[in-house]
Amino acid sequence: MSEPQTFSPELLSRRGEATAWSLAMVAAAGLYFLSQRQTVPYWAWFFVAFLVFSAASISLGNWVDRRTLIHLESGGVAFENGLRRTHLVWNEINEVRTAPARWGISVQVIGGQAHFSFSTLGEMQFQGQVRGRTGFAQGKFILDEIIQSSGLTKTTQTGQFLTYSRP
Repeated sequence: MSEPQTFSPELLSRRGEATAWSLAMVAAAGLYFLSQRQTVPYWAWFFVAFLVFSAASISLGNWVDRRTLIHLESGGVAFENGLRRTHLVWNEINEVRTAPARWGISVQVIGGQAHFSFSTLGEMQFQGQVRGRTGFAQGKFILDEIIQSSGLTKTTQTGQFLTYSRP
C-alpha cells in the first residue's frame, strides 16, 4: 500500500430518527395530559418508555455511523466509530471472516488482541428502486486490501462463513 486511505460508510437518511423522536414526544405529551385527568394504566408508561428507548437507540446508531472510519495504511488498518478505536498491524491479523448479509457482505477482521467488523455496500430496494445504501461503498476493495496486505490466503468454508487465515 503506497498512500494511506480513509473510508467512511454510506449514511442513511435521518428522517427515521426524526420520526421516532416525534412519535415518542407526542406519546409522552399525550400520556402526561391524560395522567392529569385520570389514572393511566401501567402498560402505557412502559409503551412510552419503549418509544423513547427506541428513538435513543436510533440516534446512537446514527451517531456511531457518522463517526465510523476505516484507515488503510502501510503499517496496518485502523477502525474507529466514536465508541472505540482499534489498530491492527498487518501481521497481527489472524483471520478474516465473511458472510452474506441482508445488504452486502458482513466482514469480521480478527487479530490477537482486537477485532472489528464492517459491511460492504448494500442497497435497499423498494418496488425496484434503490431507496437507500448502507455499508462501505469501497467495502470489497477494503476487504481485498486487508486480505492481501496481511498475507492471509487459506480459505475455508464453514456454514455461511468464508474464513481467510494464515497458511
